[in-house]
Formats: sequence, C-alpha cells, structure tokens
Amino acid sequence: MTAFDFFCVNRIVFGRQTASRIGELSVAFGRRALLVTNAGRRGDGGVVDRFAAQLKAAGVWPICCQQHGEPTVTDVEQSLQVARSEACDLVIGLGGGSAIDAAKAVAGLLTNPGSPLDYMEVVGRGQPLQHLAAPWIAVPTTAGTGAEATRNAVLGCPEKKFKASLRSEHLLPRIAVIDPELAVGAPPEVTAASGLDALCQLIESYTSNHAQPLTDALALQGVSLAAAALPRVCADGSDLESREAMALAALFSGITLANAGLGAVHGFAAPIGANFPIPHGTVCAALLPHVVAANIAALAAAPDRRPQLERYAELGRRLTHRPALGREEALDACRRFLFDLVHQLRIPPLRNFGLQAAAVPGMVALARQASSMRYNPVALSEETLTQILTAAAEDRPVAA
Repeated sequence: MTAFDFFCVNRIVFGRQTASRIGELSVAFGRRALLVTNAGRRGDGGVVDRFAAQLKAAGVWPICCQQHGEPTVTDVEQSLQVARSEACDLVIGLGGGSAIDAAKAVAGLLTNPGSPLDYMEVVGRGQPLQHLAAPWIAVPTTAGTGAEATRNAVLGCPEKKFKASLRSEHLLPRIAVIDPELAVGAPPEVTAASGLDALCQLIESYTSNHAQPLTDALALQGVSLAAAALPRVCADGSDLESREAMALAALFSGITLANAGLGAVHGFAAPIGANFPIPHGTVCAALLPHVVAANIAALAAAPDRRPQLERYAELGRRLTHRPALGREEALDACRRFLFDLVHQLRIPPLRNFGLQAAAVPGMVALARQASSMRYNPVALSEETLTQILTAAAEDRPVAA
C-alpha cells in the first residue's frame, strides 16, 4: 500500500444548534475575537448579532470584519490590520467559504511575519509558514467549499489576474462548528452552486492521482449523500435532514481535498474566478460535467488506465444509487447524471457572466499553471481544455 499523510481538523462539532455553543468553545482560546463574516451585518438581528451576544456572554469581545465577495490579498491585509490594532487573540470565520478563507489567512498571518504574497502559491513567493496560526474557529453557514476542514486559503490577486492558495497544515482551525440550521435561509441559487462545489470536490478528490484509502472512503460516502440530498434541499430549503446530509458532504469534501487534491475543474476555477464576476461554486458546477466527460474519454483511450476509469464507473453507481451497473453503463450514468443535475439546478452558462470565446485561450493558458491541474487523473491537451471551457461557456450538451 502506498504511504500517505492525512491532515484533519483537531476537533469537529457537528449537529443542529451546535452554533449556540460558540461562546463556551471560544473562551478557551481568547478574549478578543476578530469575527470575519459574510453572513450578514451587525444590527440586522441575524446570525452575526446572535453570535456577538453569545460571545459577549462568555466573556469574549467580538470585533466584526465584513468580508465582501471572495477574499483578495488586500482584504486580508486590511482585516489583519484591524486584528492587530484591536489586539485580537482569536479569529472566528462565520459564513461561506469566502469568510472562512479570509479568517484562515488572517489567523495565519497574525503569527507569521510579512504579507499574504510572501506565502502564496503561483502568484507569490511560496514561502512556508513557520508558525502555527493564531487560534481560530470555523463556522460555515453554507454547505459547499469545505473550507472549515482545509489547510489552504484561496485569495484573489487582481493585479496578476489569478486566484491562488496560501497553504500549510498550520492553517487548520482549532475547531470546526458545523450547524446545518445556519444554512436554512440560504437562497436556492446559493444552495445549488455551493452544493455542486462540494460534490465536485468529492469527485475530484476521489479521482485525483493523489487519492488514498482514507479520502476514498469519505469521498464515496459524501458523493452518495450529496447526490440524494442536493436536489431535495434546493427544492425545499427548510428540509433539515437534507441540510444535514449536505453539511456532512461538504465537510467530507474539505477533508478529502486537503489530503488528495482536486483536478481540472478547480484548475480552471482559479483564473476564471479572478477575471470574471462568477461565484466560485457556479464556475465549478458549469465545468464539472464537461471535465468528467473529457477525463473519461481520455482514460478510455489509454488501456493502461483502467483502474482510474473504474473510479468514474464507481461514481456513476454512487450518484445514481445503482450498485449493479456494469462499467460502460456506469460511466454513461456518471456523465449524464452530472449534466442533468446541473441543468435541473439551473446553473447558468459561463457566457452569462461575460466569458466569451475570445477569452478562452487566455483562461486555458492560465489554468495550465494552477496547482490543481497536477492532480487531475490524466493530462488533458490544450485542445481538450479549450473544448471543455467553450462547452461550459456556451452550455453545450456534455460529450459522450
């Protein structure tokens, strides 16, 4: 058996109403908390106000930092300045993956000198973090990125037209608090895009060339959960059983990507998200069926890659809950299920956000530099990558 490392959050607190424990969980780590959030604003009577009250009751003073959109290097530097000026000894990320990644980066830089670019991959100097991040707690309010369980923070660098990661095991949170009830108010389009991102991460980590036994087990369980729950929760956002299933699937996806890596979908997502106003989950959802179809075709053309091809067949069985399917039927089921699900959940084509044919060659060139590309199960040619992105932009039928 191939040797492997496995990284995971020190403590996971999962279940309905676990968010109400934020005060007791936080007080062990600090007395002044930078609360990085995109879950609402102070004073609107929502989750941020409830969190602030619970923290104060436990003796922890919250300093709120609003994260607008996906985090950039500048966002993190500004929040870091607030944390230092307010003498914060604890960071809490409350919200979607954007808020949690921003909180993660701030916590890492509170204890390590320099700027985010000193440590970022691709666009920065790529230096390793030397010190454990300041204590921080992740509290997701969506089921998508799994950022509560990852050891990287994805930050945009508009000057270089790219998104890249600040990555280290030192960035894992002390506690991840996952309360499915926090996602109940999420709009259907957010639930759909974030849920498809989680499903994409599970699929990409299972088919990654860096997959390992622990990530395989979690990924397959997560795929089964998400395939059944995501259509239901998009139809009825108050369905708590489906919210629980998606929260667990998203958590699994964060753990698996942190250990196995991702693939071509996320390789594309880095430059596309930095150059066009497209939410990360939407990018991944639109690309997923086309990347899977291209990977299956490339693996089927290589007789020595049958084990990797069988992984896509197993995904077809899990997605459709039809364990008896033969390989060819299962491969077709895998392709068709993903394409149909993306359409069922009304994911818009990428052209709706301004990604036109003229931009495709540039995005392909940038995507080839992304760290996620090296984990794709098969190397895809520039022509194939161009076909994938063109199809996702124009909403073409998935290739057989």
